[in-house]
Amino acid sequence: MSRIGKKPVVIPAGVKVSVDAGIVTVEGKSKLTLPLPPQVAVAIEGDAVVVSRLDETRSSNAMQGLARSLINNMVIGVTQGFKKELAVVGVGYKAQVQGSTVTLTLGYSHPIIYTVPAGVTVTIDGTGTKITVEGADKQMVGEVAATLRRFRKPEPYKGKGIRYVDEQITLKEGKSVG
Repeated sequence: MSRIGKKPVVIPAGVKVSVDAGIVTVEGKSKLTLPLPPQVAVAIEGDAVVVSRLDETRSSNAMQGLARSLINNMVIGVTQGFKKELAVVGVGYKAQVQGSTVTLTLGYSHPIIYTVPAGVTVTIDGTGTKITVEGADKQMVGEVAATLRRFRKPEPYKGKGIRYVDEQITLKEGKSVG
């Protein structure tokens, strides 16, 4: 029995939600679409979106909760948006943004050039050590942040690399003479 799936998603003022042929569209500051899983049905009742199961199987129970969470994330995305912050740590490590490309200097023999997908904005502070990834689609924001982090993961001895701002890196002890 899905507890999350039973809760209705409240539609705030200024947000328009429509359901059409198995596709949910949410419009606000931006527009997001979601194809629904085949085991669920979505209805708009007043100022709320209600997700219901078509049968009583375990998979449809899971899909009800999944669909409700995704629709809720879409509503939050078009009203507030999502944000991930990354820190570039290391001597000589920096990031620059020009238009929709991010250039990373991370100690390799060449700079890394990453093209940011549409719908996501990347900003970098003046020192080039703090990267902010923002957008309406939670999955895309997380994917871009994870991709940027993957170019140079934090290493366990000095902690150099790209990390999330709230991430704790456990540093290992170096070699000891003895």
